[in-house]
Amino acid sequence: MSLCSSLSLLFIFIFILQPRSAQSSQKDHSKHINNGRISLGSPISSLVPPSDPNSPSILASSDSPSSTPSPSPSPSPSQNPNSSPVPALFVFGDSSVDCGTNNFLGTFARADLVPYGRDFDTHTPTGRFCNGRIVVDYLALQLGLPFVPAFLGQDGSVEDMIHGVNYASASAGIIFSSGSELGQHISLTQQIQQAMDTFQQFILALGEEQANAIIWKSIFYLSIGSNDFIHYYLRNVSRVQSLYFPWGFNQLLVSIVKQELKNLYNANVRKIVVMGLAPLGCAPHYLWQYNSKNGECVEEINDLVMEFNFGMRFMVEELRLELIDADITFCGAFEASVDMTHNRERYGFQVTTEACCGLGPYKGWIMCLAPEMACDDASTHLWWDQFHPTDAVNEILAANIWSDKHMKMCFPMNLQDMI
Repeated sequence: MSLCSSLSLLFIFIFILQPRSAQSSQKDHSKHINNGRISLGSPISSLVPPSDPNSPSILASSDSPSSTPSPSPSPSPSQNPNSSPVPALFVFGDSSVDCGTNNFLGTFARADLVPYGRDFDTHTPTGRFCNGRIVVDYLALQLGLPFVPAFLGQDGSVEDMIHGVNYASASAGIIFSSGSELGQHISLTQQIQQAMDTFQQFILALGEEQANAIIWKSIFYLSIGSNDFIHYYLRNVSRVQSLYFPWGFNQLLVSIVKQELKNLYNANVRKIVVMGLAPLGCAPHYLWQYNSKNGECVEEINDLVMEFNFGMRFMVEELRLELIDADITFCGAFEASVDMTHNRERYGFQVTTEACCGLGPYKGWIMCLAPEMACDDASTHLWWDQFHPTDAVNEILAANIWSDKHMKMCFPMNLQDMI
């Protein structure tokens, strides 16, 4: 039986065993999406950037978010947003930063079952693909902000979104169809459209001057691209490998991201953190699939990732020249991950190849499905499951993004310098 067939059977088994309330929630939100919450074909209008943060702008979308109570709240330690140097944190991306979006979608890419979240503040699954906090949780704490809610998990009020929104969706990619075999997801373009909906809500509730000032001063964080390789290029979906050599495919991805960042800029966004990809070729799934000996990473996959990261960093440098009043920085997760692997004792890691939770060689064959599949102490591992790092790794990455604490991984500036 093939890997895809095995995983499909497992996912179907999990889906059938979900509580009826969870399945009902999926159906309700699927209907909501199909009725226009996510507008697949709606273009984002060309916007004229103002000369200052209080100048008016016209936002493309008039749709407003609907009320959607979250079944798995994500409280954060007590914060005083009034003391924060920025008003809000907005997040775009995939499972690396999904905080519960996919809990509301009809998809197999879900992290709403134990042991996910076992080391989180609530010790319960929240939809984060991690044993605990994700990078943007740690960054929110550094910024003096509460953990930002998932777009589909907040009630649609400005009060619930005023300190930020997380639009990230597990299995989502830069290309719309990346990850589609797992079910519903919200692609990068759709996430940008959701942000436009949020901005429209701010304008309607607060007025253009205040809304534009919030958008202008807020931090926008982007972490996406893994699924375009995992679920699209490496699987040769639509025979893409015969259409694009690796560099051409990477250029396609980078060009799409560049346009979406320009769309954000045209909506008054001025502070953006762009994350590079971690070394996918070192993920437990590929160590298993490629029969790695002694945990050696899969070089051909890491070569793809490094080319993508190079293209993204160069694109950020280009945008900084084109958009002279914008602060955009590129942060290299690849180099930081390699540093953690090579200097594991310094960081307190004991296991750098095998996941904490899973089955098979390197625990990379089957995803994390039950508490019995997990190690006792995830903090000693780099990898939590087949593809995702542990809370301990996320904390280190966030510290580097914030202030270069362990190594410089953001160029030309870290987040603290940006604000």
